[in-house]
Amino acid sequence: MTDVYLDSPPLTDEQRAVVEQPWDARVLVTAGAGAGKTHTLVRRLDALCGNQDPDEALEAAEVLVLTFSRAAARELRERIARHGERARRVRAQTFDAWAYGVLVQAYSDREWGGVSFDERIKAAAEAIEKGALETGDTAPPAHVVIDEVQDLLGHRRELVEALLDRYQDSCGFTVVGDAAQSVYGFQIENLAERVDETGRFFEWLRCSYPDDLVELRLTRNFRAVTSEARTALAHGPRLQQVSDTDEAATLYEELRDLLLDPVNGMGDLTDRFVLDGLRNHSDSCAILTRDNRQALVVSGLLHQHDIEHRLRRPLEERPVPYWVAELLRRTEATGLTEDRFRLLLAEIPLPYEPNASALWTVLRRFTRATGRNVIDLERLRRLVAESRFPDEAADPETARIVVSTVHRAKGLEFDRVIVLTPPTIAELHKQHKDELDLPAEARALYVAMTRVRQDLYHAHSPELPILKRAGGRKNGRRYVGGWRSYDRFGIVAEAGDVSRDNPPGHESDAVATQAYLLAHVGPGQEVVLRKRHDLPMGECQSPPYVVAHDGREIGEASERFREELFQVQKVNRTWEPWWPEEIHGLRIDTLETVTGSTAAGANAGLGERGIWIAPRITGIGRYRRADNNEEQGS
Repeated sequence: MTDVYLDSPPLTDEQRAVVEQPWDARVLVTAGAGAGKTHTLVRRLDALCGNQDPDEALEAAEVLVLTFSRAAARELRERIARHGERARRVRAQTFDAWAYGVLVQAYSDREWGGVSFDERIKAAAEAIEKGALETGDTAPPAHVVIDEVQDLLGHRRELVEALLDRYQDSCGFTVVGDAAQSVYGFQIENLAERVDETGRFFEWLRCSYPDDLVELRLTRNFRAVTSEARTALAHGPRLQQVSDTDEAATLYEELRDLLLDPVNGMGDLTDRFVLDGLRNHSDSCAILTRDNRQALVVSGLLHQHDIEHRLRRPLEERPVPYWVAELLRRTEATGLTEDRFRLLLAEIPLPYEPNASALWTVLRRFTRATGRNVIDLERLRRLVAESRFPDEAADPETARIVVSTVHRAKGLEFDRVIVLTPPTIAELHKQHKDELDLPAEARALYVAMTRVRQDLYHAHSPELPILKRAGGRKNGRRYVGGWRSYDRFGIVAEAGDVSRDNPPGHESDAVATQAYLLAHVGPGQEVVLRKRHDLPMGECQSPPYVVAHDGREIGEASERFREELFQVQKVNRTWEPWWPEEIHGLRIDTLETVTGSTAAGANAGLGERGIWIAPRITGIGRYRRADNNEEQGS
């Protein structure tokens, strides 16, 4: 059965051992970087759903596949479509999407759209422990498949443990991970707790299933096709075991020395030859940074030199494609047939050719128009309003050049990878002092160096601004500061900084503004936040700011932005905050579909659905005073 895939790479003996395990087996697979994990999982899913013995075959609905990101879920679905003959109906879901479904089934009378990610995961684990999957339409899974299980930490780990423990007598599982690529420990603030959490799920599995846990390994690398790309691979086995600080320091230095070999050097990203190389390179390329500050600065630098790229967003930020708002606004019908859906979608300007058939299937399934072969448009709007828009219908990620932190690039691969020169251990100690997690630093560097298929380079980090947090709080707004405590030179844009309360241009011509957004505004273009007047909107808010694109207003700053700008500028209780006339250095991240009140939409002439297009902005903004055309701190 496993040899019938003529257009699919043949299985190695190691992969075959994973694929051919029975459906009720408890399988832990350790797989190094580039070991063909996704291909193996696709063939495993196909085997689960296609066993020739009816008693051994599962229905697609009985298989639960959980992933950490939409990108991982999308890749798995695409691979299934290409190489999964029998598993085509198996759905890969993010932890958050699945947890939301569990909560809606368990507590249908409660509103979960506004609840945070961690709270939803925790509540779903508690619901499973109480038997939430044993009531309603959704049955407990017969088999659970999870990739990257080394990153199961905190509430997500507890969610999976609750699921497997509750159904340990009736549920098999296939989980795949690599302790050498465990890089999300930073999500746990306390360093001692972080150390305890690393590898904890592996220990739980071995203790919970001492007699029937099947442990298998995938050791062959399929990603690296050049000796340069294989540079870091030999360190994987040692990193799987490392916990001692001295050993971690040795591994970090060894990896750093390998990366900084002069043969791999590119110099500065501002070098003309480097920039020309990026422009002319036709294959995929990633510039990987250690943190978000570096990523924002590199992205800004590339924009200054007109190099098209995409800045990879945090996994939890999920913009809804702008075509959804246009789709809903272009018809007053309550439902759409497939033919009508295709016609409307074809009218909407898009930078790529959409797969109308796939989008129709996804939206039809998620809107649950029982008994009718239509998309229920009210339910579609509700999906957007409740932050449940399906990952499968998100915009494809087609950029040739990607700028990303190492953490956001995990699980991905690129033809060329450029890693910004990592700090020395002495520099790490200076930056983090007692909070330095050297094993995590070594694993992150290993992950960065193993994303590559062909060419691995290092480049000098550009000069970085001093970013601080408002009020010194961990979740305070980031701003551009200086060596003096009262220095304020700029502010970092975030996803929710453009107001969703009213449509862009609602005070002038919202309909014309929507048309302008569609025709003239796109990712990477410059915008300015411009102060509308000097009167603060509230006691703890800044004055209002508008988002201007080529001098035209395309949105206004949200209430949250005005409150956080106030917190940044209010240095202390006696300090009288000053407000920049303009904030420069910001760009369009994307256009997205947002929902507001139906009255706001109707009053603006955008119909009765309360849905419209709004820009999302990104970047490190720099202040300009009214009496000074120069950026502050430049």
